[in-house]
Amino acid sequence: MLEGLSYDDHEPPAIGLVPPGTSWDDVHDHMKIAHDFLLVQAAGGECAGAYWTGTEMVVLSDLGADLDEALDEFRELLRQRGEL
Repeated sequence: MLEGLSYDDHEPPAIGLVPPGTSWDDVHDHMKIAHDFLLVQAAGGECAGAYWTGTEMVVLSDLGADLDEALDEFRELLRQRGEL
């Protein structure tokens, strides 16, 4: 489990903010247990969203470098995919 996650919950769903430098293996291990929606700052500052479908982790990349815009884009993509 990832320690010390902060959450953006100003709008549903709450999204965990993964600390920079966290490995994708650690994110995957967390997702298998917690099934959270997570926003990960990847190398180069770009953000990616990750969520659990019930059987696997899905990563939505190219959400941009601005945290607020990435959160909005991730929530919109989740709605479009019927995950909310």
